[in-house]
Amino acid sequence: MIEIKNKQILIDGSPVLIMCGEIHYYRLERKDWQDRINKLKDAGCNAVATYIPWLCHEPVEGQMDLDGRTRPELDLGAFIDLCAENDLYFFARPGPFIMAEMKNEGIPHWVSKKHPEVVPVGWDGNAATTPTLDYLAPNFLKETKKWYEAVMAVIAPRLHTNGGNIIGVQLDNEIGMLSWVSNCPDLTEQLLEDFSRWLKENYEEAELKERYPFNLHDASERITGIRSPKEEYAAELMRDLGHYMRDRFARYVAILRNYAEEFDVKDVPFIVNIHGTGGGRGLTYPIGISQLYESYTQSEGYLSGSDIYFGDLDMESFQDLYLINGFMDAVHNPDQPLTSVEFNCGDGNFGETYGGRYDVSAADFKTRMCVAQGNRLINYYLFTGGYNYKMDEAAGDGNGRIASTGERHGFAAPVNPEGKLNYTFPRMARSIKTMMAVGDKLAAMDEDRDAVAFAFIPDYYMTEYRYPESMKMREIVDNITMHRGAGAWEIVARAMLLGSYRFSSVDVQNKVLDPEVTKALVLPSARYMDREVQLKLVEYLQRGGGILLYGEVPTFDMEGKPFTALADALGVKPLAVTFNEHGRFMSLTADGWAANRHEIRTYFTQTFELGSSAEAIMRVTESDDVCGFDAKVGKGRAIVLATAYRCDIDLFKTALERLGAVAGLTHDCGYHGIFSTSVSNGDERFIHLLNLDGFEKEIQVRLDGEVFLEGRTFTLQSKDGVMLPMNVSLERPGVKIVYSTAEIMEVSADSIAFRLTQSSDSILLETNRGVLENANYHVKEVDSSKVLITSKKHGKIDDHLVVKFN
Repeated sequence: MIEIKNKQILIDGSPVLIMCGEIHYYRLERKDWQDRINKLKDAGCNAVATYIPWLCHEPVEGQMDLDGRTRPELDLGAFIDLCAENDLYFFARPGPFIMAEMKNEGIPHWVSKKHPEVVPVGWDGNAATTPTLDYLAPNFLKETKKWYEAVMAVIAPRLHTNGGNIIGVQLDNEIGMLSWVSNCPDLTEQLLEDFSRWLKENYEEAELKERYPFNLHDASERITGIRSPKEEYAAELMRDLGHYMRDRFARYVAILRNYAEEFDVKDVPFIVNIHGTGGGRGLTYPIGISQLYESYTQSEGYLSGSDIYFGDLDMESFQDLYLINGFMDAVHNPDQPLTSVEFNCGDGNFGETYGGRYDVSAADFKTRMCVAQGNRLINYYLFTGGYNYKMDEAAGDGNGRIASTGERHGFAAPVNPEGKLNYTFPRMARSIKTMMAVGDKLAAMDEDRDAVAFAFIPDYYMTEYRYPESMKMREIVDNITMHRGAGAWEIVARAMLLGSYRFSSVDVQNKVLDPEVTKALVLPSARYMDREVQLKLVEYLQRGGGILLYGEVPTFDMEGKPFTALADALGVKPLAVTFNEHGRFMSLTADGWAANRHEIRTYFTQTFELGSSAEAIMRVTESDDVCGFDAKVGKGRAIVLATAYRCDIDLFKTALERLGAVAGLTHDCGYHGIFSTSVSNGDERFIHLLNLDGFEKEIQVRLDGEVFLEGRTFTLQSKDGVMLPMNVSLERPGVKIVYSTAEIMEVSADSIAFRLTQSSDSILLETNRGVLENANYHVKEVDSSKVLITSKKHGKIDDHLVVKFN
């Protein structure tokens, strides 16, 4: 039995942490399957994932091969069964789209040839620039149902609920991604007719005629009016099209689930993965969340899964991962946990140029952060490389193979196509084993949070469909893009994490905003903000909430119509927005409680006339105009920085403390470059520390004002991460670890293996069992139930220590 409860994945009633590796059975000779599975187990994983490519299993219509009749490596059931024989869970990803560099994204070519009407049409009637299809086109769904009938016949008897090892099924892959990256919103005639129906369901006839000055009932006018929109309704179309696409994607996912359940695949989590990272950053990732959150929150039984395509987790990008995990959690239903179904690993050598090389810390750091934030399933993608075989009927496309990457595929993976381990494998395996050693604990723990949340507004990321000729769309999108990400992420979020804040995220658009639950809110804000969101924020302030607004105080709604409810509540009058230009070098002078800071340069300001309830905290240097203020609103308070500022950790920490949010887990390192958080379940806790820099740091750690490790200084090694136990009880071997400077690596009935991190590690245990003497450590009895273990080994020389018990 598999359940999703309390942000946990329960298998037969117990919380489970699932560490998975992607192995493409169809890209390996069958004789190599066991070898790659052995390497996956050596890495510490307890599950295997794979795409199941429709293109390979039915390259010719009606000639289905899922049992290896035409090629031995296509025997899907045999591969799943082999994983079961190795005591591994299985995560099936049957598409119909799979991407994975496959030709036609894994869809058989005959589908679009047979049904040309399913091929999308874009703006101005132009052909789609990516190989996507109209998801809800009847003939595409008809063919997809046949594929599901065939593949689910292999999956159904192997479900965990039927005594097998399959614990999850993904529905399609990266839905909406192809049309987003190409700005081509699938404007087939069938879709436009469906969009017209949706508009009529959501607007009264009179309002609809005012929004769209053409006849939606007439197919010809509808096609022209939507594919080539006029400026007078361009903003309205962008907003409506985005909302419609969310609904459309959700219906598509529900249809796929219905197909799966019709063919007896049920009582298992259905997973929808979210696309959007790019260029080693996460700034565009929330576009995928925005597109798909209605798909995986529409009913019980769904999970969302992230696609984490970062390289190194470093001082540039670490806040990105923290934020996107938070944004996913913000839109989830209360029981839904975080998962990551494409967790980029390997060495970054995707083009076989030896460029883009990753540090060995990359997968380790990302694993630690994701687990700390509550990820219950991580799928390392791609775990092992393989080969793209030649199709029997070559398409004449330049290589005749199933994929576009040549003969070899996945050459950047921790295990290369030939089965050789690359340099990233040992460190990745170490982190997986560290998590799995206490996986039963981590699977039930939640991140500790301070009294502050980062606001997520899904419609701020609903910018994927922009008519290229529309200046109005461009103005709205450019302003929102400027404020939603880079500024707030690079400045405020980074400062919060470097200031040791453990913060949540909240969907201020769709969820209840309660000051009793969310004491302080960090709000990236643009010139445009939905009317209902503005009014919700006003009510939140009036009831006692605190807002740190960074960006612009909104003066328009999301369709470009004037709306200033939030500004009015703040008691300020927005005056002008000014950008630097040639020969102009605006700078900022701090004022009020923020004073006594150096003047700094900025590139934009929004200025205000203040009312009696607001105090200036930032001014434009020469003009003395106010561009930052602290205002009382009802029982609440807002601190506004309507300008681009530097990553001033002290400034933002002071602002948050004035709003009532205090960091509970702190350290004293003046060099910063440390990510810290903690997870707990009752009194049991793990403290996570990552040193993002290439030099070691001496720190003292405090938790809620109390010094951790009895006040001793802790050395955080360069580019290293640690997960330190605090009051962690281990049923086997009947020991509580009160604290430890060493990580738990393995637990057995009579011993605990640790990874040493210091020149001399300290481990305080509470147990009734005797600790066996050993030349590698010193044992000191503290009282009748506690003993202090002091390692005699230097962690840099030999980091493995096993403590044994009578």
